[in-house]
Amino acid sequence: MSTLSLDQPGYVSRTELTDEIRSFYHEKGFLVVHDALTPEEVQELKSETIAVCRQERMTLTPPKWGGAEGMVIPTREEMEGLTDDEVMRLFLCIHQAHKSSPVLKKYLAHPVIVDVLTRVIGPNVKCMQSMLFIKASGKPGQAWHQDEDFIPTRDRSLAGAWIAMDDAVIENGCLWILPKSQKPGVLWPMYPHDDPRYDCARMSYDFPYKDEDAVPVEVPAGAIVFFNGYTLHKSEPNVTQGKFRRVLVNHYMSGESLLPWFHGSSLDGTVAQADFRDIEFIAGSDPYAYKGTVDVSGAHIRPAGEGGCGDGRTDLETFKQTLLKQS
Repeated sequence: MSTLSLDQPGYVSRTELTDEIRSFYHEKGFLVVHDALTPEEVQELKSETIAVCRQERMTLTPPKWGGAEGMVIPTREEMEGLTDDEVMRLFLCIHQAHKSSPVLKKYLAHPVIVDVLTRVIGPNVKCMQSMLFIKASGKPGQAWHQDEDFIPTRDRSLAGAWIAMDDAVIENGCLWILPKSQKPGVLWPMYPHDDPRYDCARMSYDFPYKDEDAVPVEVPAGAIVFFNGYTLHKSEPNVTQGKFRRVLVNHYMSGESLLPWFHGSSLDGTVAQADFRDIEFIAGSDPYAYKGTVDVSGAHIRPAGEGGCGDGRTDLETFKQTLLKQS
């Protein structure tokens, strides 16, 4: 296990973005731009994170999927007597945060993101999701997974852009990546888990890599980590005292690919033609512009698991057998 450093391939400056990064990204499954944001931009994101958590932009809702049992979201008025740190500690992650904030929506198309993704994906790039992580000390990480398990594309073009607002290190729960794990193009089995280090999201199992193959991607505030949708990655809990690990993660894909992501919506027509249209284009043009777009996904809270996850994860073998019978 080794820690990447700025003088090794994979960590580049925003002034070093050339077409050569495409080869590294597609070979290793990730890329880091260590100085993507200015200090002023980082501060803007931090300030907006507080405003979103305080619901000064819009009312946040619980998720419609497992893990929301017993979840209570304080109102804006109920948070008035709390400090900013106390308010942020109420949340692990807010999905579709850009729907509540023009500032966060602006960062979907940050110049460095556009520059990198038009090189590694293609000229036409669309975004379908943002996630605002506010991992306070004591909050869990997320177990090994591949983002394409959650957001399917037709051409394996899914990419995450992980924008660090704080220095991300091992102690506060930085990203861990299994380099080259995207190359087989295989989505490994996913099951619930009983590991208290991680939140309610399911864990990938049975892949041919060891934890010793993983690298912790420690980055300074203002860095952006780009990674492929098939790249196995995880994060650990924040074990620091009183410190946050705040990150804005946006997900993108090629404009040419349909997006068979039902996201709670009904399927209209065949699976082959399924195309979720709650999207934002950040580069190029939309080949399917004739379909129009929709605005159906609002900002909602991701459960950390304190109230249980509501998916029967305490009996993993029974759950596996249920999946096998359904397949």
